[in-house]
Amino acid sequence: MKFEFRRQDGAISPVTNAATFRVGSLVDTQARSPQADLSHLIDASYEYHSPRELRWHLADRLGVTPAVVGLQEAA
Repeated sequence: MKFEFRRQDGAISPVTNAATFRVGSLVDTQARSPQADLSHLIDASYEYHSPRELRWHLADRLGVTPAVVGLQEAA
C-alpha cells in the first residue's frame, strides 16, 4: 500500500516544542480511479509530529502492520 500526503502547517506542540503538521490530502498512489483520495480515513484536525506517526496511524486504521504502508510527501 502506497500513499502520498500533502501537509498543511500546524502548530508548535506544547509537549515536545516541535512543529507539527496537519494532512491536507491523502492519496492512494496505487489506485487507478478518481476515488484515490482517502483523506476521509484520518482526522484532518489532528496535529502529526512526523510522517512516521502518520504511517503508524494509517496502518492502525487499515488493520495492517506499519511495514506494509508506504508513505511519501507530495512535492
